[in-house]
Amino acid sequence: MAVVERETPAKVASASDSHGIAGNQTGAHVFAAALKRHGVEVIFGQSIPSALFLAAPHFGIRQIGYRTENAGTAMADAYARVSHKVPVVTAQNGPAATLLVPGLAEALKASVPIVAIVQDVHRQQTDKNAFQELDHLELFKGSAKWIKRITEVDRIDDYVDMAFTAAASGRPGPAVLIAPIDLFNEAPKVGQGERIASLGAYPLDRMTAGPDAIREAAELLAGAKAPLVIAGGGVHLSDASAEVAALQELGFPIATTAMGKGATDEGHPLSVGVVGYFMGTRGRTRHLRPLVEDADVILLIGNRTNQNGTDSWSLYPKSARFIHLDIDSQEVGRNYEALRLVGDAKLTLAELNKALAKTDLSKRKSARPALEKQIAEGLKGWDADMAKAVDLNQTPIRPERLMSDLDTVLTPETIVVADASYSSIWVANFLKSRKPGMRFVTPRGLAGLGWGLPFALGAKVARPDAPVFCLVGDGGFAHVWSELETARRMGLNVVLAVLNNQILGYQKHAEKVLFGEYTDVCDFQAVDHAAIARACGLEGVRISDPADFLPALKKGLAANTTTVLDIVTDQRAYPPVTAFEANQRLNY
Repeated sequence: MAVVERETPAKVASASDSHGIAGNQTGAHVFAAALKRHGVEVIFGQSIPSALFLAAPHFGIRQIGYRTENAGTAMADAYARVSHKVPVVTAQNGPAATLLVPGLAEALKASVPIVAIVQDVHRQQTDKNAFQELDHLELFKGSAKWIKRITEVDRIDDYVDMAFTAAASGRPGPAVLIAPIDLFNEAPKVGQGERIASLGAYPLDRMTAGPDAIREAAELLAGAKAPLVIAGGGVHLSDASAEVAALQELGFPIATTAMGKGATDEGHPLSVGVVGYFMGTRGRTRHLRPLVEDADVILLIGNRTNQNGTDSWSLYPKSARFIHLDIDSQEVGRNYEALRLVGDAKLTLAELNKALAKTDLSKRKSARPALEKQIAEGLKGWDADMAKAVDLNQTPIRPERLMSDLDTVLTPETIVVADASYSSIWVANFLKSRKPGMRFVTPRGLAGLGWGLPFALGAKVARPDAPVFCLVGDGGFAHVWSELETARRMGLNVVLAVLNNQILGYQKHAEKVLFGEYTDVCDFQAVDHAAIARACGLEGVRISDPADFLPALKKGLAANTTTVLDIVTDQRAYPPVTAFEANQRLNY
């Protein structure tokens, strides 16, 4: 986990003095100093609040200027997931603020901390129908865990501290701080006192589950005939992949959800892979479904037991005994009655591993050879299925071919990003995690389209030295073409592969399965996405031959600019979604 260097009052004062602003401080300077104290290095925002962005460079804070607020919030989200720092995104009052809602809602559902600073109208113009005035306290109620409006310049530090505490503590999530425009220009009182609290890294205030519950969980797992661990996105949020790996070394098989992908080294003989709603034909874990269905004790870690992760609540066996570890007590036992382990995943797993080491693990030791063989044979079965089901050399290009080639160049440090819908499934099912903690960043909180490119840019800001690959469909990419200019202007170099099949894939295929026909909007006119990239001053390559993808990918990863690979793909290709299994309506 990244360590945030504490900004002491002396450092902040020095920053102010060096730029000659110590005697002319405004609320904007107080804001910037408070953000710097919490380790903030970048702010995702356009020009509003202007006073804050003009003050921020004096404190070493850089602006990442997005083109649209919804994309900017997605950038902040991915930045948080990769860096373990609490990001800041800003917006103007009114229509700009409304565009923060989708990104904050995704972060709320995915438990990602964000601090949003929203500029409001002048305090003397409140409730007078000022320009773009809106009730922001009501606006954000469904998309943030904490919303406050600050009205006094001398309380800025108080409210900034509260916002970071709310975002980073407990179950992380978005906090919204609304600040009137005139507050940024008002002079604070002198001698308000010095603060040293630095609250910008998460999880904040880690806590472990109770020792009695941990001991009981260890006994259940050690005594189980067929235990299974299913790790969710909470493993990444807690930075607990090392503890999951230690649990695996004790002899326990580890599966993950789509958001939990990367929690394990998927080359480990006890790594099952991703389980959920895409275990149909061509599903990597299709032949390992019995490991889930026959489990007698299942440990869920940071796992929301949502519809997709449980294949509409049909995958997990009703007869199993569940142990559920989560920081949010409301999630524990939500859909499956369970032994409750309420606490931070990293700390609680460390204690659970200690407790397990004190138990009799002879069952796990004796079962391990057969279990490793079962997993290996299941994965070989997937290889055989793929050889029969897919022609990797066909045109239009199959996404499976692209994933096969991409997998050959992945390193443990590669960050793989995907948009929602099919893109997330192609990545989760067909790529292999190289180490515990490898990052696969996908919008699975609400799974809205258009997150791919801004997610990639936010991840690149968080880890500029890491290669970042992003997979999107042409439907989702159309939401955020404008951020290609952001990539060029901010010097954020990523490789973006567009699956250009001229359809809204999941929607068209789902409608055909459900209704036997589909709505008009599912089909698109032809678009040359490579030309759009070149028009933005970036590299753009159109690919229609599968043999051309890997060389173009390697060139893009080595380039000093963002590269868009516009790939003509087969519109009849769909991932191994179990609801689509053997449906003749998709043979069109």
